[in-house]
Amino acid sequence: MVQQMRPSHAQDFVPQYPNTIQETGLKEGFLEELILKDIFLVNYALGREIASRSQLPFKLVEEILESLKKQLLIEVRSAGGLADYEYVVTEKGRERARLCFDNNSYVGVCPVPWSTYIDSIKYQTIRKEKVSPRDLEVAFSDIMINRRTLNSVGPAINSGRGMFLFGEAGNGKTSIAERIVRSFKGHIFIPHALEIDGQIIRVYDSHSHIQVASGHYPKDYDHRWVRIQRPCVVVGGELTIDMLELQYDYGTRLYEAPLQLKSNCGLLLIDDFGRQRIDHKSLLNRWIVPLEKRVDYLTLHTGKKLEVPFEQLIVFSTNLNPTDLVDEAFLRRIPYKINITNPTEDEFKWIFLQYCQKAGIPYNEEAVNYLIETQYRSGRRMMRCCHPRDIVDQVMNLCAFLQTESRLSREYLDHACAVYFAAMGK
Repeated sequence: MVQQMRPSHAQDFVPQYPNTIQETGLKEGFLEELILKDIFLVNYALGREIASRSQLPFKLVEEILESLKKQLLIEVRSAGGLADYEYVVTEKGRERARLCFDNNSYVGVCPVPWSTYIDSIKYQTIRKEKVSPRDLEVAFSDIMINRRTLNSVGPAINSGRGMFLFGEAGNGKTSIAERIVRSFKGHIFIPHALEIDGQIIRVYDSHSHIQVASGHYPKDYDHRWVRIQRPCVVVGGELTIDMLELQYDYGTRLYEAPLQLKSNCGLLLIDDFGRQRIDHKSLLNRWIVPLEKRVDYLTLHTGKKLEVPFEQLIVFSTNLNPTDLVDEAFLRRIPYKINITNPTEDEFKWIFLQYCQKAGIPYNEEAVNYLIETQYRSGRRMMRCCHPRDIVDQVMNLCAFLQTESRLSREYLDHACAVYFAAMGK
């Protein structure tokens, strides 16, 4: 019996608390191996400690412990209070545990069946996210973004498809992509790990997934799942084809989920696209089917193929023109191409003001006008959104070195620009 999902509102579901071993969706023998390995590693353990580490209900753990006792694989070491006991592995149990570790070394939160995870994605698809202009204004309130860009990003998010963010370096493409996630209102549940045919795939990643409190959800949901913000997985020039496949470790006999699986129901940002260590056309070919069919295919080391929904907003950020990177057929599969342009003078001043306030240095409009005249108008240098931040930092560091009060002045700005722009040309 596959564990049932209990949908709550339009954007979430609650993984239902398993009252029986059958409702976990896993075979009893698999659960016995998991708990036997747990006790073997710590030498002895209370039943409630095992339940806490496996995130299984205590009454189910008791059933499994009783079965292990009958097989003479474990025995009671002492009473632990509160109708609990301390268990230790027998010699026979040690031999069995070693054999279990030969299968895989996984110990910890009990996995969720693959089929249950696939069902969960249907409830939590990124296409359920619908943002409004106000949502984006709040999400982007700390950076300068013009209305034209907001009006392009909003529909792209609501499409749940994908987008290219392209334009000159330093204008905030990565910042825009990362703030898209802030506009998402819903949270999702993901499993710590998955089980299929006895194979274990680790999914939860503290670097990519931000855990949130259970909120209004009942306490009796299945704690093999963790409630997180919709994920934002970022990868740049280090991206390789291997990172898009299941990563199998022959030492531990465990799999690590690929980037697109970790980002399911969230956002996957391919930053600095076109500058990866491998041919970008090979990467694009890997995305063709998922982008078209919204389905991806992964392969276990046994050769078994797994079909998994491709349900994330994928964003390609690049300093290059998309037409120089991909052909027309691929561009059709990325319906939104958004050019992040250089700031206007008014936008440049606004950004300068924001960074001055953040750094605690008084804003001097006369000095900023002087900067614009000498560095951008006369010198015909192109403005970038990152310049105010970097120039303010230069001035702050200079003032700290001179042990003088931090302030914007023509002298300090000239010094900062001479250092900052020295090898950057125009």
